[in-house]
Amino acid sequence: MSEDMLLNVHRPAQYLGNEWNACKKDFNSCAVSFALGFPDLYEIGMSNLGVRIIYGVLNNIPDVICERFFAPEADMEAVLKAANSRLCSWESKRELAGFDILGFSLGSELNYTNTLNILELAGLPLQSCLRDCRYPLVIAGGPCALNPEPMADFFDLFIIGEAEEASVDILNLYRKYKNDYKSGRLTKADLLSEFSQIEGVYAPALYAAEYNDAGELAGFFPKPPGPDGRPARKSPPLKIKKRVIDDLDSVYFPSNWMVPYVQTVHDRITLEIMRGCPNRCRFCQARSQYYPLRIRSREKVASLAALAYASSGYEELSLAGLSVSDYPGLEKLVSSLTCAFKEQAVNLSLPSLKARALLGNVSTLIAKIKKTGLTFAPEAGTERLRQVLAKDFSEDDFFKAAEEAYRAGYQHLKLYFLIGLPGETESDLEGIINFAQNASALKKKIKGGAAQINISVNPLIPKPHTPLQWLKMEPLAAIREKQDYLRSHCKNKRLKFNFHNHEMGFLEGVLSRGNRLLSAVILSAYQKGARFDAWSASFSFSRWLDAFSEQGIDPQRYLKGKSTSEMLPWDFIDTGIKKEDLAAEFDKTCHPVL
Repeated sequence: MSEDMLLNVHRPAQYLGNEWNACKKDFNSCAVSFALGFPDLYEIGMSNLGVRIIYGVLNNIPDVICERFFAPEADMEAVLKAANSRLCSWESKRELAGFDILGFSLGSELNYTNTLNILELAGLPLQSCLRDCRYPLVIAGGPCALNPEPMADFFDLFIIGEAEEASVDILNLYRKYKNDYKSGRLTKADLLSEFSQIEGVYAPALYAAEYNDAGELAGFFPKPPGPDGRPARKSPPLKIKKRVIDDLDSVYFPSNWMVPYVQTVHDRITLEIMRGCPNRCRFCQARSQYYPLRIRSREKVASLAALAYASSGYEELSLAGLSVSDYPGLEKLVSSLTCAFKEQAVNLSLPSLKARALLGNVSTLIAKIKKTGLTFAPEAGTERLRQVLAKDFSEDDFFKAAEEAYRAGYQHLKLYFLIGLPGETESDLEGIINFAQNASALKKKIKGGAAQINISVNPLIPKPHTPLQWLKMEPLAAIREKQDYLRSHCKNKRLKFNFHNHEMGFLEGVLSRGNRLLSAVILSAYQKGARFDAWSASFSFSRWLDAFSEQGIDPQRYLKGKSTSEMLPWDFIDTGIKKEDLAAEFDKTCHPVL
């Protein structure tokens, strides 16, 4: 990326790579080189906490160098192709093809085509079977690894679960076998079999999948060793057990907070205070991803906050976790942090909260933090549907908390809702409108006019490893009708609806619930020009429909309802939550006790 290249692209500062607190090491003095990437724009990738954590973990190993890469914007891609140049790492501008390992953080199924584009821009064959010892190993982790099968053709390894320790295990083993592998004395299959012995590591090439005439999974098992006269390689496990970090206080966290030159989506310090969630919302995949619940101590959080601020100077600090409201002693933590940073005028922000967390603690949790708005997630417009979802949300607590928030000076609220829920009727949709109108009108009782309520409405995607994984996803036409109903029946100008693109939701549902047969569809869509599918301006549903048609696959097959006895593409992954427990919760969804 020369200066001439940077002069001809949008926001060139995103490609510089020498941000404050970025790690610079001598490439030639390191035994293993690792390029860590996020398949979306820099502003998204640098807001991802997982990328920051793994970047620090790996660079803390003396003989390992870890550098970053992101998906280039379309103008940079054009510049690279015009110059016949390959995609490079951000720090040293070394070609990605020159690294030992490329690691992707897969946070969204709609980034899959970006992943293929990065591989191609790096000069690598897309399918893992075409990459031998001359190329880097290509691995992935993140939430999408809970069902890695749609991307199985493209990756050598997946890390299932939390990667801090697993990534170090992979690097240690690679260091041990690097010379033998690069010289050809060790085959790629045998190297992958060694990696498969690491807990939480999945090597798709070592497994075979069989399908029936309907394209449904009929069998999944480890492949036998090839009959080439060599000793049999090590057998991979039948089940892949998710990796879990036991103690958050002892695990690495990036206190030397990197400061980008350009504004990112989450342009602040993000402090993870907990992993896992004590709640059991039946639609939530993140609970399985981060199960079990673990807490970082208040003392450790305070220490990390002080170090991150001292190293970055950020004026906003956000507390992160799946259910921050359930952090033990949240009031004491917020009180100590606001006191510690009072003189520096550092604002403390909190993500979506339970209303009850605000009751009685308003002076600490509301009055002392930046009044940019509060976010709540009722998920459904009626108590009946919230019980179907096992959503812990009290309307009484919410309206009491909203009243206190308005008294403290808040002018607007944000609410999250799902549509396409099991048993949903028009009265449930009307419940969304009524709930938001009541929240808006409540402010009139306090002072001034009605509050603005921003309403985010998303289609329910029944994801793997949740109690709803057997549920049929609502068809496109039905989701569109429900969106139209909410638009047409809401006359209150203080309510601002934001609807998730229903076609994007459809594709996300298919890819999240898919099997290996979808690798061919993803490749076809990419070859037809699919890029940045998570961005409305770039998304083309017709490309994807053409790709499905070309491969002779009906996407609806992945969205239909399933039997709890059916083999699922992701059944070989052990998240720590038993399948029979999920099935029991699913039964309660179908036959709720109300």
